[in-house]
Amino acid sequence: MPWLELSIIVDTAQQQRAEAALADLGALSITLQDADADTPDEHAIFEPGVGELPVWQSIVLQALFSAHADRGGLAAAIEELVPGLDSRRIGFREVADQDWTRAWMDRFEPMRFGRRLWICPHAIEAPAACAGGVIVRLDPGLAFGTGTHPTTALCLEWLDAVDLAGKTLIDYGCGSGVLAIAALKLGAQHAIGVDNDEQALTASRDNAGRNGVSDKLDLYTPERLPVLAAEVLVANILAGPLADLAAHFAQLTQSGGALALSGILHGQENELLACYGRWFGQIEVAVREDWVRISATRRIDS
Repeated sequence: MPWLELSIIVDTAQQQRAEAALADLGALSITLQDADADTPDEHAIFEPGVGELPVWQSIVLQALFSAHADRGGLAAAIEELVPGLDSRRIGFREVADQDWTRAWMDRFEPMRFGRRLWICPHAIEAPAACAGGVIVRLDPGLAFGTGTHPTTALCLEWLDAVDLAGKTLIDYGCGSGVLAIAALKLGAQHAIGVDNDEQALTASRDNAGRNGVSDKLDLYTPERLPVLAAEVLVANILAGPLADLAAHFAQLTQSGGALALSGILHGQENELLACYGRWFGQIEVAVREDWVRISATRRIDS
């Protein structure tokens, strides 16, 4: 199935308005890049530090829509919603399915995390090396989370190392559902996946079925999440939202419960440590490449 990619170049002052406009128009995903980078991969991740302002002067926003979307209508709407946008900076191209999220299948092989956890593409036979391990079969669909990214790997290794037997886990920003499903297969009794993207919830639901844990996984958008507190909470999102959600995560984590946060660029962790230190203790930091995982325990007396 092909997709339609809308690409626009904006300056820093227009970025938030343009991103919100694309989301309102129904973009399935939005990617931000430095328009002045020398190569397409340079500065490919756009996430300023907590409380910081963007450093890019010119930004490329690439939004994915259904192939049948009205190009003229989208262009007109963007020009109306983003005052001062130069119409010459709006472009479209078709993206073949294999050029986007499906491309990972060509290079994704079974990977081990920790002592016993394996992530395998759902369409291949698990190799002999996986024998005796805990296997999660995965198809990310249109959602983030294959295990190949350092942030996901950090969370999977943490899950493999903690005691999950009989516990309830919240996977906040569940994406493909890989963390929630891995927790269930590692012994958790119940998992709750939360994501503001309906496509992510669909991918999580499908992957839960592939792994035989559908009856143990509940899925919600944030506004529909019931009032509850779990023994374990994991969130692999971004530093800004993690800072905003600190008090909420404290409410969602039982006293003495375990917390793991990732999606944090190296250098952003200190502000988050101070933010979460109000409710959490026994804080540890792990680093992989340029990414950080923070793990902690919910204080009983706060």
